[in-house]
Order: sequence, then structure tokens, then C-alpha cells
Amino acid sequence: MSGTQTSQKVEEQPFFKIIQDRRSVRYYDAEVKISQEDMKEILQQAAWAPSGANLQPWRFLVIDSQELKQKLLPIANSQQQVIEASAVIAVLGDLEGYTLAGKIYGMAVDAGYMPEETAASFVERYQGLFASMPPENVLRKVFIDSGLVSMQLMLVARAKGYDTVPMGGFDQAKFVEAFDIPKRYAPIMLIAIGKAAKSGHPTVRLPIEDVAFFNEMPKG
Repeated sequence: MSGTQTSQKVEEQPFFKIIQDRRSVRYYDAEVKISQEDMKEILQQAAWAPSGANLQPWRFLVIDSQELKQKLLPIANSQQQVIEASAVIAVLGDLEGYTLAGKIYGMAVDAGYMPEETAASFVERYQGLFASMPPENVLRKVFIDSGLVSMQLMLVARAKGYDTVPMGGFDQAKFVEAFDIPKRYAPIMLIAIGKAAKSGHPTVRLPIEDVAFFNEMPKG
């Protein structure tokens, strides 16, 4: 196809409806419980999100015990969805995730996706790179990758008929202490997940002309 050929209108697929139907839901049916099997499937699909060098530095702590959700409630600024949702997923960034490079690239070799020599080269390169990188740079990369997987998680949940709300409003230091989180893991966000008892509010978005520009940014 010629690069100058006029593009055709893309036919809307169900995926676009999933995007548009996703809402930040704060009221949940407390009687609905997501099984661990379903939760693992949601997380497995979410984990197909991209990450730098495919190092997948996200980790998930699924809090579905009512006792532990009560423990989390004051740490999360007493947001009621913590109690009512089926679970709260704590998305953590693994600051030492690069140490799994050997396993990740070894799996790629076993799957026939890359030669052993290439995998060995990648392991040496990325382990050396991350080990020598300033901690704030590692944290920034982990935040980016964890944000990508979090958005994918919420879309996967919506596709399976569940609802979510991302929560950045929680005391990270108290969370780390209360749930005995090792230092290598940085709390990124909490995501409540369950079945809505009340629909999330409709929202609006800025016109695309206000947020997207081609080839140069507007002055001022």
C-alpha cells in the first residue's frame, strides 16, 4: 500500500466500547466476590502490557480478605470502595526487577523468539545498565511501566464485566509498614475492583485539538 494512499475510516470494534464504557466506580456490590481464578486471568491478561526491555517490573498484591481491607481503609483515606469492592489490587514497582532478566530472556529462547547468544547479550546489557543507574531513574522507569500495566488491568476488568477505580490517595509509608512490603517494591497505586452498585459518573474529555499537535507545539 502506498504511503500516500488515502486512509480508510477504521471500523469501530467492541474494544472501543470497552474504552468508552470504563468509569471510575466508587460504589460496589459487596456481595460480589471475584474468584482467585478469575483474578489471576485478569492479571495475566494485564501483564501483556509493554515494558522497557520487557522486564515487566510490576508486581500485584491482591487484598481480598475483609480483615485486611479493613486494615487498609484508614491508610487509603477511608475511601469506602476499599471495603465494598471485591478486592483492592496494590500495584507495586519492583526496583530490582532487572534481576529477572535471565529468566525472562531464557523463556524467550525456549519459545524460539531469540537465539541464546542474543539473550545472553541482553541479560548482560540490562543488568549492568540498571545496576549502575541512579535510583531515581530506576524509579521513574518502574513508574512508567506500572502505569501501563495498571491501565491495561482496568480495561481487561471492564472487558470481563467488572469495574475499577484507581486510587493514588493513600499513605504509602503506612501501607508499606502495615503490609510489610520489602524495600525493593515501590507502591504505585491501589485499584479497587468489583461489580458496580452504582455507575460511575459520565465524564468529558478535552477536544483533541487541545491536547494533540502535529510536528510542533503551540507557542505560549
